[in-house]
Parts: sequence; structure tokens; C-alpha cells
Amino acid sequence: MDYSSLIEKRLERLRELEDSMSRADFFSDQKKASETMREHGHLKKLMDTWEAYKSSRKELEDSRELAKGEDPEMAELAELEIPRLEERVEKLRLDIQYSLLPRDEMEDRDAIVEIRAGTGGDEASLFAGDLLRMYERYAERKGWKFEPMESSPSEVGGFKEVVCRISGSEVFRFMKYESGVHRVQRVPETEAQGRIHTSTATVAVLPEAEEVDIEIRPEDLRIETCRSGGAGGQHVNRTESAVQIFHLPSGIMVRCEEERSQMKNREKGMKILRAKLFEMKQRAEHEQYSAKRRSLIGSGGREEKIRTYNFPQNRMTDHRIGFTSYNLEGVMMGELEELVERLQHAEMQERLAEAGLEPA
Repeated sequence: MDYSSLIEKRLERLRELEDSMSRADFFSDQKKASETMREHGHLKKLMDTWEAYKSSRKELEDSRELAKGEDPEMAELAELEIPRLEERVEKLRLDIQYSLLPRDEMEDRDAIVEIRAGTGGDEASLFAGDLLRMYERYAERKGWKFEPMESSPSEVGGFKEVVCRISGSEVFRFMKYESGVHRVQRVPETEAQGRIHTSTATVAVLPEAEEVDIEIRPEDLRIETCRSGGAGGQHVNRTESAVQIFHLPSGIMVRCEEERSQMKNREKGMKILRAKLFEMKQRAEHEQYSAKRRSLIGSGGREEKIRTYNFPQNRMTDHRIGFTSYNLEGVMMGELEELVERLQHAEMQERLAEAGLEPA
């Protein structure tokens, strides 16, 4: 497909944005300025990718010509370069396709990740802890900030429930595929006869909501303070730093005690509450949205089984796209790049079809 006409339209838009950003009153509206700068950044990245694509395609054409030449040494070198250049051209082409699609503004946001132990008792809580560490390591690999926000530890060292915040560049774009039921098959440490057990944990990834997304009225809240539990020395026993926030209209309750400061716990709790209310709003809107995209990454709901982690076979299978990896150890260490790339590719194919563009 020839992208030149579409690129030209994006280039015109880029020039409009640059003209707007050069005006003296550009920062008079902070929200609009932030949105403009974000759009400018995406278009600038698209143009850089387009230039790299054209350059790599020219290199590939030159290498193919040299491979047909009469100089055997040059022909051999060119032949060696062709596979690398073909792979690079294809990757850049896919990046351009994705960038040309209508952008979901949620993808730029930070994410609130909620993990709950499902069926399986103690083993499920241990698996919830394993998933938490997997995401923490993935965040480290991506250069993101990982921040614990709320937790309910189990007696065996796992978590009944744990919430964290991941912030950085395009966090939700990469993390959104994790929502759903994760199933583990392995021999628990407490299993004397070596039998494989199946347990589950539920993951919900919520785009962090901004104050303009959700209006929370003070009269709709009941906020209580109490003493924190768990480790922390005498401080947690003497001060009421833990915060419980009840949102009366929805019935949502959030408890936060990770920080020593009551104010910080309240701030974290409000972030979680706002994200949960935003999720409720989005779910209601999605019910009216095209059902076509639900096959892509499912409904995004926390009730859908999306992935199985089979430890005896060192196997991880994502059921939505039928992808299997026999590097489960690496996956649990946060090596999620290949999986996420395949999920993004599957999403892009459906979005291209919906947009009337040519799928790869």
C-alpha cells in the first residue's frame, strides 16, 4: 500500500501544530497545550519512522541489485544484508500502519494494575505475587516507574489482592492486554505427592484517570482513618496512617496503607478510586461500541481466561492469539516483549480492517 498521501496529511497537521506551539499564548490553556504537545510528539515520531522506512527500502533495493552483480564478493555481502533489511523494512512498515490508525488517547496514560488471587487457595495467592513481580521486572525493562499502592498479603507470603501503579511512556498501550484471568499449572511447594495443581489469578489494568475524566463530589465520599497493619515497627501501631475511602453511589471501597503518611495514602487511594470509576464509565460505553474488536483482545474483562502458565512444560500460552512460548522462565522474569508485540500486531490487523486499510 502507498502511504504517501496519508503521510502528507499528517505532515500538514504537524505544521499546524508547530505553528500553534510557536504562539506566545500557547501555554495559557495547560490541558490543550499538553494534548497538542502529545500529538506533536506522535506525529514527529511518525515522520522519523517514515524517513527511516524510505531509507531502509532504498538500501534493500540497492542490496538486491548488488546481489545480481558480477562482483562475487559484493554479491555475497549484499545477499547477507538482504534478510536483515527485509526484516527492518517490514517492522517499520508495521509501525507506520499502526501510527496511521486513529489513536486511542488512553494508550498514553499510566496504568493502575490490580491483581487478585482466584481459585486455588494459598497457591493462587503465591501466583498473584509471581505476576506482581513479573510486571515489576517488565516495568524495569521498559524504564517505567513501579509503585505499590495497596495490598492484602496472604499467610504464605503471596497476596490475596495487590494494586500497583506503573508510570512512564505509553504504559497503558503495552499493559492493556494483561486484563483477564491468568491460569497457572504447577506442583505447589506444599504438595507432597508431586501432583500438578491448577490455580488462577485475576488481573485488571486500568488507565489512570485524570480529574477531568471523573467528577467525584466530596459529599459522595466517606473517608475513614485507621491504624496500619503488618510490618513497620512502632510507627504503624501509634499513628492512624491507613485510609479507607468509600464511594457511596457506586459502593466501591479503597483502602491504602502503603505509606507512612496519611495524606500520601489518601492521595494514592483517590488515584485508585478514580481509575475504578473511570473503568465503570468505560465499560458502560464499550457496551455500545462495535463488538468486532472484542475478539481481538477479548472484552478486556477480568472474567475471561486469557493465558496459561504451565511450569512442568516451561510453557506459556496466550489463548486469544494462539501464541505459545517455551521460555516461561524468561516470561516470569518480565520478558514480555515478544508476546506484547504479537498482541499488538493482532490488534492492528483488526483495526486496519475496520479502518478500511490494507492488513499485513
